[in-house]
Amino acid sequence: MTLQQLRYVVTIAEIGTISKAAEELFVSQPSLTKALKELEKEMQITIFDRTNKGIHVSREGEIFLGYARQVLEQAALIEEKYKHKSGGKQEFCISTQHYSFAVNAFVDLIKEYGSENYDFSLRETQTYEIIDDVARMKSEIGILYLNEFNASVLEKIMKANDLKFTELFVARPHIFICDKNPLAQKDQVTMEDLKDYPYLSFEQGEHNSFYYSEEMFSTEVRSKNIRVRDRATLFNLLIGLNGYTISSGVIDKELNGENIIAVPLAEEGEMHIGYVTHKKTKPSRLGAIYLEALKRHAQ
Repeated sequence: MTLQQLRYVVTIAEIGTISKAAEELFVSQPSLTKALKELEKEMQITIFDRTNKGIHVSREGEIFLGYARQVLEQAALIEEKYKHKSGGKQEFCISTQHYSFAVNAFVDLIKEYGSENYDFSLRETQTYEIIDDVARMKSEIGILYLNEFNASVLEKIMKANDLKFTELFVARPHIFICDKNPLAQKDQVTMEDLKDYPYLSFEQGEHNSFYYSEEMFSTEVRSKNIRVRDRATLFNLLIGLNGYTISSGVIDKELNGENIIAVPLAEEGEMHIGYVTHKKTKPSRLGAIYLEALKRHAQ
């Protein structure tokens, strides 16, 4: 196995076809195909599934590519340090539920990294995808919460995928509402107070389940429900419809606007918010920088 072979398979995975990857790498398609087959034979795995419609990364290939990217990053760092030249474009990805502190930490990472050559991804996505992204090593870090209701299910899934959950902080349940909402003047609200207002939550797609819900008290029966995919839409609806969502109470006015506020929810419960990593890997340099920033913003 060589660094060149690892670069080849990572490029194929990113571009999606061997022919276009060969053009990108300035090698012939037969040479690239041969290098791929030799690597798969040596490692005794199938990195790409071949079909009539092209190639797709296999399940075991996703895991292999996660390791390959880490090796290439370390090689780039060695070149940068000892050859006094740029080690190439750095790649880094995290997957997270919709938390402003995760975004702020991402901003800090980019500022601290300080390179002009990088390719970073911040995926605000569904709970199942967060776990799957880290399991497949598409993302180095995932951010989500556990509580008494979902912990047994999510911990079982994480254990089956060799994942580790590390707690950052514990939050009491709050609601996010517009500052013009009649409930904004209350010191705390109850479920009874909320019954006439539209309830906003993040949809969980084909893996929709109460256990995957990003909001606490997901089993509560409500007469007005709206599900959205992104944070901007949710906040616009909070303002336009006097709706509410249930959250950790951690809010950033610069990101979310001055007119969105958090009000404590009277119901009992705790959100154990933390990050998910793969047990078989160690944090990369970029991952370590991000985790330090995450801890600062989660305080």
